[in-house]
This record gives sequence, C-alpha cells and structure tokens, in this order.
Amino acid sequence: MQTATATPPIKAPSALLALSELHRAVVELTTLPLAAPVLRRAPRGDGHPVLVVPGFTASDVSTGVLRRYLKSLGYDVYAWELGRNLGPKAIGQEGERLIERLRTIHEATGQKVSLVGWSLGGVMSRQLSRWAPDAVRQVISLGSPFTGDPRATNVLRLYEFLSGQKMSDADTQRQLAESQTAPPVPSTAIYTKGDGVVAWQNCIEPACDTTDNIQVYGSHCGLGVNAAVLYAVADRLAQAEDAWKPFDRSGWKAAFYPASGHLN
Repeated sequence: MQTATATPPIKAPSALLALSELHRAVVELTTLPLAAPVLRRAPRGDGHPVLVVPGFTASDVSTGVLRRYLKSLGYDVYAWELGRNLGPKAIGQEGERLIERLRTIHEATGQKVSLVGWSLGGVMSRQLSRWAPDAVRQVISLGSPFTGDPRATNVLRLYEFLSGQKMSDADTQRQLAESQTAPPVPSTAIYTKGDGVVAWQNCIEPACDTTDNIQVYGSHCGLGVNAAVLYAVADRLAQAEDAWKPFDRSGWKAAFYPASGHLN
C-alpha cells in the first residue's frame, strides 16, 4: 500500500533571486530593442480598449513601455490613473474607484475592455472581472499571486504596512477564497519561475476551458519590458471576442515559452 506524499509548502523566492531582480530587469529592458522585428510582426486584433493596471507600489510610469507597444498595434490603451497601487488605499475597500475607471472606459467606447495587470494589478484585474463581468472582455495577469499561499512573497510585510490590509483580515480571506476560482471571463496567467518577488506557483490559473498559463524566462520586475511577455500579451489580445483559445507555443515560440497550458 502506497502512502500519499504531502505536498511541500509554497515558499517565498530565494534571497538570490530577490537580490538579482533589478539587474535582470535592466537586462530585459536594454535587450528589448533586439526583439523589435519580431514584436512588430505580432498578431494584431480589432483595436478594442485595453486597461493596464500597475503592480504594488508602482504607478502608470511602470507600464509605459507595455502601453506604448500595445498602442503601436492599434489598441485603444488606457492607463489606470489612480496613482500608486497601494491596494485598497488606491481603489477603495470594495474597488469602487477601479470599477468607476472601468465603467468610464466601457461607456465611452461602447466595447468590453481587456484588462492587463502586473503583479498586484493582475490580482485586482481578476477581481474586477468579477465585480463587472459585463464590461470585461478578458484578463491577462503578469506574475500575479492570486492563488496558493499569499504569505509566499518577499514583500508581505511591506504590503501589509502600506496597504493597511492584513492577510488575516476577514475581507482579505474572503477575496483570497474567491481568487482560487477561475474568473467569469477568459483569463491568461503569464509567469516566470525566475520570479524573485512572489512564488511562481501562486501565479497559476486553475484548469478551466477559458484559462491558460504561459511561462516565460525573466524576472518579476522586468515582466512589463520582457519581449516574450509583450508578444504573448499581443497574441492574447488579438483573438476575436467570441473565439478565445489557449496560447500556441509550437514552432519557434517553443524556444521562448518553456510551457503553456494547465499545470495543476
């Protein structure tokens, strides 16, 4: 009779990965121009509106490269315009300010909005799709820890201090429980096993017909300037609204995307 093996606990990334984050992100940014010929040939969609949400403590400045790239592909791209992302302090305890931002874009364009969120921004984007599913087309998260153990991060104490939100709070626990399930719209999680900020195991979408996971090589802080990430985001946005399908990493893409699909 075989004995069931306990699943090892998810831990925060190692100190080595954390300390190398800035250096690796700079390398990703400085080498981005080398990928320009490929990025210019990325799939182009219908130009629908896209709202880009920055990560924890970051502002719209951090997503500038990503937003300019998506604009160059013809999308109607919007910054979140809510200052630095400090969690509930930035969007309201129940997300009122972020919901209002989404509604404003949705009503002005008459189209559903795709959400692209980096780190905490992706967690918020998934939650936003639950608050206003009628206004959201799809969600794309970049290194967003929305599942697993929320304590498996190297910025836990900083997050609790700046956001005023404790992981033990009842409201936080309720949102964490919700985040374990797939959003009500198609959702793609882009992650890297080289993440030095959050445990990559916490950034994986649950298995569902409308979810996908795309692994890339890179750092957490460089996800918004990573060529492979930019191409994958463009590929996801280019799909017709009623014809979403998982990412195809066949051919040359297999060299830059180690894995794609459901991993759990």
